[in-house]
Amino acid sequence: MLKKMRIALAIACFIVISLLFLDISGVLHKNFAFLAEFQFIPALLALNVVVLVVLAVLTLVFGRIYCSVICPTGVYQDIVSYFARRIKSKKTRRYSFSAAKTVLRIVVLAVFIVGVVAGIGIVSAILDPYGAYGRMVTELVSPVYGAVNNLFAKVLGVQHYTFAPTEIWIKSIFSLVLASLTLLIIGFLAWRSGRTYCNTFCPVGTILGYLSKFSILKLRIDKTSCTMCGRCSRDCKASCIDFKNHTIDYTRCVTCFNCIESCKDGSMTYSIKKAAKKQPLEIVGVSSENNSRRQFFITSLLMVASATGLKAQEKKRSMIKFPAVRKDRYKRSIPVSPPGSLSHDNLNDKCTACLLCVNQCPDKIIRPSVNEYGWTAVMQPTLSFERGYCRTDCTVCSDVCPTDAITKLSKGDKTKVAMGHAVYVRENCIVVKDDVNCDGCWRICPTDAITREYRDSGASYLSPAGQPDANTVDLRLVPVVNKDKCIGCGACEYICPARPLSAIFVEGYKKHLALN
Repeated sequence: MLKKMRIALAIACFIVISLLFLDISGVLHKNFAFLAEFQFIPALLALNVVVLVVLAVLTLVFGRIYCSVICPTGVYQDIVSYFARRIKSKKTRRYSFSAAKTVLRIVVLAVFIVGVVAGIGIVSAILDPYGAYGRMVTELVSPVYGAVNNLFAKVLGVQHYTFAPTEIWIKSIFSLVLASLTLLIIGFLAWRSGRTYCNTFCPVGTILGYLSKFSILKLRIDKTSCTMCGRCSRDCKASCIDFKNHTIDYTRCVTCFNCIESCKDGSMTYSIKKAAKKQPLEIVGVSSENNSRRQFFITSLLMVASATGLKAQEKKRSMIKFPAVRKDRYKRSIPVSPPGSLSHDNLNDKCTACLLCVNQCPDKIIRPSVNEYGWTAVMQPTLSFERGYCRTDCTVCSDVCPTDAITKLSKGDKTKVAMGHAVYVRENCIVVKDDVNCDGCWRICPTDAITREYRDSGASYLSPAGQPDANTVDLRLVPVVNKDKCIGCGACEYICPARPLSAIFVEGYKKHLALN
């Protein structure tokens, strides 16, 4: 019964977290965004004390229940192991006890800690199990999900809310390759030997593993009734049960309850040991189904209670679109980081490159960086404006970010913070090059940072009507950028009809500026 309840909770968390990345309508984030914030490394990087304390308490009470229920990469390994054990022959599908690779685990954990302290973003991005799973879903599952969605939208023949057509695009070749390698490597390890990745390479598994040594509830072997049949060890996907010596390595045990179900002698119990008694006081065992239900119900309540304390951010989006023909991407000397990221340093320190903001951006202007921030911050989000621009009524990226790499930003505050400023390239402008009128950038600018002047005389033109008078009809008007008003939203760059490169583009700020 314990195993079945654990599987039910794990599948529910796994599906919801996956759909957070795949969600097209944005509805799920209203109620389930907390599951992304409830991941260990995002909470650590965001210094989310509430989540860290809750996860620590869960581990100290129940063991590594996080790894079996909440972590999507852990559940992915269980899914692979499930099919492996049914496809392999009986002789090759069994697990066996193996010694812990303690040195390797400590080395990986040390590399992770150094990477976080030094602000080397690629280290936490690669080693964070949540970020790794996010990239797999975004790069590999999302295109398939989008294609199926578009098929349903086409069959329905209407703009259905659930199946609104969506664009399918490659976010980054580098992140696509890394996601593919992650899927194959973790999948191979799970197919071959269960939770090898969790108990060898995952820093979260190592940290929670050492905490779980002190957990109140533990899986225990009753030596008096154990017949040493070895079933528990053969079904232990963490390879942590030494049935010959009746010991369990609690730093690797992921509290999956496989051993309890496989033990035919009732020698495996999930129990609390009191100092006043020599024998453990059984709280949950094979013979006590009611206690089993009660204890896991307590686990569920604790998880739900902690989750409700985290505020799910409301996600709203405008459907306004401004058409523009595709153009070449600008190579900026300073990249534009998402609104709310505060600075490149803050982004580098906290981002795990899970790509949730990339996949959920309604205008698809956020993409994984290649080398814009340097090699230490590969795959972290950067803005590009060929597909759209950063609208002042949209706060999706800050709503969904679980690490505070992109901090919460209200719609009212978006026009008070500058991510960068627009730069006008006169020789690219069609007014100068083709001798035609154009006022796209001036009209679309949301902060009135763009005015216009006469192309030939340089005299400023600020008429409210926006049209030259009869005496100056032969003159063309070109844009003038006021950097003090510009927030770097990219609307001007997006709408500019000049090709192959826009006549106006945004240069980023390494540290966002507060505007008056």
